[in-house]
Amino acid sequence: MTVRTRPAETLDADVLIVGGGLVGGTLACALGAAGMDVAVVDREDPATALDAAFDGRASAIALASQRLLGGVGLWEELKVRAAPILDIRVADASSPLALHYDHGAVGDRPFGYMIENRDIRRALALRLAELKSVRTLAPAAVAGLRRSPGGVEAALADGRRVRAALVVGADGRGSQTRSAAQIRLTRWSYGQTAIVCTVAHERPHGNIAIERFLPAGPFAILPLTGNRSSLVWTERADLAPAIMALDEADFGAELGRRFGDFLGPLKVVGGRWSYPLSAQFAVSATARRLALAGDAAQAIHPIAGQGLNLGIRDVAALAEVVVDARRLGLDIGAAMVLEDYRRWRRFDATVMIAVTDGLNRLFSNNIPVLRLARGLGLAAVDKAPPLKKVLMRHAMGVLGELPRLMRGEAL
Repeated sequence: MTVRTRPAETLDADVLIVGGGLVGGTLACALGAAGMDVAVVDREDPATALDAAFDGRASAIALASQRLLGGVGLWEELKVRAAPILDIRVADASSPLALHYDHGAVGDRPFGYMIENRDIRRALALRLAELKSVRTLAPAAVAGLRRSPGGVEAALADGRRVRAALVVGADGRGSQTRSAAQIRLTRWSYGQTAIVCTVAHERPHGNIAIERFLPAGPFAILPLTGNRSSLVWTERADLAPAIMALDEADFGAELGRRFGDFLGPLKVVGGRWSYPLSAQFAVSATARRLALAGDAAQAIHPIAGQGLNLGIRDVAALAEVVVDARRLGLDIGAAMVLEDYRRWRRFDATVMIAVTDGLNRLFSNNIPVLRLARGLGLAAVDKAPPLKKVLMRHAMGVLGELPRLMRGEAL
């Protein structure tokens, strides 16, 4: 829902969310469904999401994240466009040894789903338009933000103002909300570039997700609906521009060398994208009357496909502490409320950053002794059913202290 107001108007809300993308939009749905007044400021008009062309990009949604999407009213729109992940196969390209996860070993539910980003954006636009307590101010940008002991006031670039008890920065890696709050950022580069595209293939993929570790970095083949797969191809940063510049035939040939022929002939559909890979985390995910969520709080290597799931876990935890505080009659922007969110999320985020960073450094090389250790390690895990079950449940996002929405319960 796009709200057109006079430039001088001041809007009042419980929560102001800066950034209406996949994380910020989902948070708005969660809070709005719980009856809270929410204002979302985003640079893009949500109406463009309704007619968005296929752009080749997709996201992995773990089972626990899917439960949240169901709880906030998004899954009905998404389920017919989602491809379940039933098996996961992990292999080091230099070793015949591999690790195989079968979802049937831990129940009858998929590990998760692959969904095109345009479908998630469309579902968000439709759901937000239904929620009467959510106002989307877009296209718009925050020009100034004042956080005081009594509340938050944002001045938009067009002259409008928004007052709230709490502001949430969900405005991505380069978060201006985080910068304005002078929250320090720790960041490092991997010297890698991710090339992202979607391919159509002759044979069915069987809903199997494959991750191959090549010397330059992981090469992930992820199932989409129909005979299509989403690819995340990690390459050395100095080689990626030349690969991106190849014509369709030569790019397809390079892709085929890494992909293999097990699904038959391949054809890239949609475009190709590339982005430099780095990891970062905010020293604190909270400040006075401010919380960070998604990539604004932490951003990780895509090696395990957990980036969006990490943001969705931020949404689940933040929505729960804010809604519970409101029900108790507390100030939702108070320091003790935000401290509950910070503590809840810090351990999970830190562990995920460390795990993805460690895996990338371990597998993205061609050192003989490490190649041997990797192969033996994958084989050992594959032959240890109890450990495999723990790792499979982790891939489903169902381990640890889960917020209610991620347990499939009402907020």
